[in-house]
Amino acid sequence: MKKLIEQFMKFGVVGFIAFFIDYGLLAFCTEILHINYLVSATIGFTVSVIFNYLASMRYVFTHKEGMSRRREFVIFVVLSVIGLIINNAIMWAGVELLHVHYLIVKIAATAIVMVWNFVTRKVFLDAGE
Repeated sequence: MKKLIEQFMKFGVVGFIAFFIDYGLLAFCTEILHINYLVSATIGFTVSVIFNYLASMRYVFTHKEGMSRRREFVIFVVLSVIGLIINNAIMWAGVELLHVHYLIVKIAATAIVMVWNFVTRKVFLDAGE
């Protein structure tokens, strides 16, 4: 249990940095570049996923022996695309249906997708050593 808590804490640090990349790009692209918030959310999410992959697979999760880095990356991307769909669905519903500001909705979306990311990466990518 101690190892799981330690791993979740490392995941939190990586996620915290990834969140600021994601959130910062969302706000910058929407407010400064005047890009639609859903397109901006996709841009921010995508850039943060690249950082998250590099940091998570180095500092958080243990590489599964016998799994190629290519397969690992493909699984990571597939899980992340599902996370992006969840993120954008929450963003759309919060903004369009509930009329909440997109930057506030993003915080809730991030919390939900964070749980998805940790659980699925733990199941599919972590050797558990």
